[in-house]
Amino acid sequence: MFTPIAVRVAATLRIADHIEAGAHTRDELAERTSTEAGSLGRLLRFLACRDVFSEDEPGVYGLTATSRLLLDAHPSRMRHWLDLEGASGRIDLAACGGLLHAVRTGEPGYDAVFGVPFWDDLERQPELTDSFNAQMAAVQGRLAPEVAGAHPWHEARRIADVGGGTGALLEAILRTAPDSAGTLVDLPGTVEGGAERFAAAGLTERTEVVGQSFFDPLPAGADLYVLSQILHDWDDKESVAILARCAEALPAGGRVVVVERVIAEDEGKQLNTEYDLRMLVFNKGRERTVEEFTALAAEAGLRPAGITRLPSHHSLLLWERA
Repeated sequence: MFTPIAVRVAATLRIADHIEAGAHTRDELAERTSTEAGSLGRLLRFLACRDVFSEDEPGVYGLTATSRLLLDAHPSRMRHWLDLEGASGRIDLAACGGLLHAVRTGEPGYDAVFGVPFWDDLERQPELTDSFNAQMAAVQGRLAPEVAGAHPWHEARRIADVGGGTGALLEAILRTAPDSAGTLVDLPGTVEGGAERFAAAGLTERTEVVGQSFFDPLPAGADLYVLSQILHDWDDKESVAILARCAEALPAGGRVVVVERVIAEDEGKQLNTEYDLRMLVFNKGRERTVEEFTALAAEAGLRPAGITRLPSHHSLLLWERA
């Protein structure tokens, strides 16, 4: 029962990094983490009994294969996902305290736990926004190679990544399509990171960044409008509104490309339904079936033009004007 939250507390306190840096005793770790030594010792003892940390002699702690995953620099970014003071960790707290509320009312548990909707919480706490953007960039960075290799992007003159964060996916796509240009669309404070990314990648001349909401009319002129892991953040009404903005911006022959987890009777169902509950808790979003996506598209004036399953249990859905 306590293991998931105990691991998250250890991640938040960066215990693994402090041990890696040479602090091994309870008192040393308490000093490094600004915690009460007795309470920290009880947490460490609990986790050592579960092989999260080692305790080779009483009160002296080391790393195990499990706790190495909690090192800040580990490529999995596990510590960042579990950090209770970061965006993802707050969602986990909302799941612990707000799932019952969400199931009873259909309203986000996040609001009930923290007293404010998730997006408003990001807006009022810049450090949470930074945490969220970093996590989304990491997710898109892992997913980007799959997406970049799953579609003939080079056939498009210009590709618009709508809600594309700091541009990790668009950068990967443009590397596979050297003659294509790209437009990154996201909120003003976020796309600034995209401009920096494109400059570092030598893509400034082929890209533009547009700071705006995707609920407003989108920049015209792209052949493809990409929505990668956007719709699952929103309920049906808002998802249709986003898709409608893409549809109205489409030129003749243009298409909308949606990258999402799709709930199906396959080996990805267990993971994708877990993410679905996560969406329920924090923002009224949801993971959907192909049929549910198709219904949203139809309401926005779009029709299916193809689907590609990706190894990560995501799918690339292609839509055109109906």
